[in-house]
Amino acid sequence: MARHDILQGDISEHVSTAVAALKDGYVIVAPLENSYALVADAFFHDAVRALHVLRGDALGIAAQVVIANKSSIDGIARSIPDSARTLMDNFWPGALSLNLKPQLGLSWDLGDGNSLDQISVRVPSATFLLEVLKKSGPLAIASAASAGAPPISNGADLDFSEVEVAAVFIAGVLPQGDSSTVIDFTGSSARIVREGAIPRSEITALVSDISGT
Repeated sequence: MARHDILQGDISEHVSTAVAALKDGYVIVAPLENSYALVADAFFHDAVRALHVLRGDALGIAAQVVIANKSSIDGIARSIPDSARTLMDNFWPGALSLNLKPQLGLSWDLGDGNSLDQISVRVPSATFLLEVLKKSGPLAIASAASAGAPPISNGADLDFSEVEVAAVFIAGVLPQGDSSTVIDFTGSSARIVREGAIPRSEITALVSDISGT
């Protein structure tokens, strides 16, 4: 397994290496804004399954999806309300995760056997992953930490073998920060599931009819 310091060398070469591994159906590790994540092509069933096995996830847990920009959302989600699009316009890229209903007939399994009829999706602001996404298409991600363990923010703490992941892309110690704010748009009304990096006040200033935390 190769470790790549993305703070050194040509970033475009690192991006190409990551994209090649993902397109070949492998799992990689890459930095998000505040922690490291396992990353796989969302449409490679075996890769997404391997991601869950590495974390020790329980059956039925779905990985999150990240996309390159808000214009990509219509390819993977349906019945998107205007209020959700307003939040995308204001907070993507960034720490806002939206729970939406997926497009029917997508050839993926994020870990739930497509039983949830729900995806959690966002556009990250992490520069390296964004560049990868522009070339890869939608990616499935989950914390590089074991299920239930605190996130890993120091690249030196990543401990994976070459059998487990194809490559690890590190950027030193990542800055501390809150998890993404999660808003559910799959029900009859919008609901804040988790208040995180984006406070409720900023959400309700744009979408007033929202409930939850």
